[in-house]
Amino acid sequence: MEHQRPGGPRTLAARDEAAATLAEAVRTEVLARTVTGLVLLVPDPHARFAAVGVGARFFADTVLEYGYGVCSYVFGWTPEREAIEAPVFRPYLEHYGDLRMRPDMATLAPLPGQPGTWLVVCDVEWPDGSQVPIAPRSLLREQLEAAEAEGFVPSVGLEHEVTFIDSYGAPLTADGLDYAAGGLDAMHPLLANVQSDVDELDLGVESRRGECHPGQYESVLGHRDALAACDDAMMQQLAIRRAASAAGVRASYLAAERAGTGSSCHVHLSLSDVDGKPRFGELSVIEHFTAGVLTAAPDLTAIWAPTWNSYVRLRTGPFAPGEVRAGADDRTAAVRIAGSQDSLRIEARFAGADAQPHLVVGALLAAGMWGIREEVPMPQPGRLHDTPWEAVRALEHSELARKLLGDAMVDARVALLNEEITSGLETVTDWQRTRGDRRV
Repeated sequence: MEHQRPGGPRTLAARDEAAATLAEAVRTEVLARTVTGLVLLVPDPHARFAAVGVGARFFADTVLEYGYGVCSYVFGWTPEREAIEAPVFRPYLEHYGDLRMRPDMATLAPLPGQPGTWLVVCDVEWPDGSQVPIAPRSLLREQLEAAEAEGFVPSVGLEHEVTFIDSYGAPLTADGLDYAAGGLDAMHPLLANVQSDVDELDLGVESRRGECHPGQYESVLGHRDALAACDDAMMQQLAIRRAASAAGVRASYLAAERAGTGSSCHVHLSLSDVDGKPRFGELSVIEHFTAGVLTAAPDLTAIWAPTWNSYVRLRTGPFAPGEVRAGADDRTAAVRIAGSQDSLRIEARFAGADAQPHLVVGALLAAGMWGIREEVPMPQPGRLHDTPWEAVRALEHSELARKLLGDAMVDARVALLNEEITSGLETVTDWQRTRGDRRV
């Protein structure tokens, strides 16, 4: 099946057309028995998929038209899949009922290593068809609809860094691999499997290279529509984790594998009109969009940095964006203005590799479009919050964050980060033991 993603901007209507074509192709392949199963994927709050496998005939006969159920607690759980008690999650935990998954057939991709099995990312809705406001993909789709209503269509490219860790907890290389050629030789068997599985997804890899910290690597997909950029980045992560696990290696997407390092989710973003004409060439558009992002960024720290570990990156990572400012082709700036003419774009460097990509891109779009609508002036340089306590307090009490993301999403992210803080405070670590031993 022809499932490759087109590069550059794509309207929601064009995505729907592609989805309809792929739905018919799946029905045909199911009848021919070349598609034997599908895995339904829902992006959860922790930047991973909740997954359900279904039979091909059942998918074609039932799921395509009626959807399929997933327990509502997937949006109110911890990384350990335990329910979080918070008012915002009560509707999701009261009866542990089902939400309805609606397959977005424009996301169709083959599952590496399992011929005949395909992946498809789903939107979710309540049984009455109403929106799930705390679902990350719902937020992003809502922001895309709002942007298109104002004549703008984003194009997005995500860069995720991953660190490969051996069974003893050490990176696979002792040194950084930034732009290395022969330096990658030690990881060649693993990277051959990683690349094979990612290529089997056929999502359009743009570049691959070693990164600046020990064992660190980057595989970048090309620019595409915003939903595809986030879905595909998560599917690529899934393939990389599976290939690493098969080799007895951990693929780490921690924001900081250790102090003084950092793994990021850099977002390259540009705007076009609905006919594909670039709009960032207009000075007022890119200036106000960037100003909106910079103004909102400190209040949204908990979006860019959702875990305890995120703040190790923000406090110690050499390229972490502590200061909130923009710079032309400046990788020390929180927002790098890159490219020229039709390729002009921003690179938002706030988020760590542990951040939820749909939420990150949705928040950037919400802030940037607010900047355009309100003609927000460029702010003075500020700073992201560098402790989780400051970040959660800023998000909870931010009128701007609630205006951009909605009360439900803000309350959900506050509850998630509060649970993260509580869990961290109730955990005994090797660091605590070492410090304790030194007090003898």
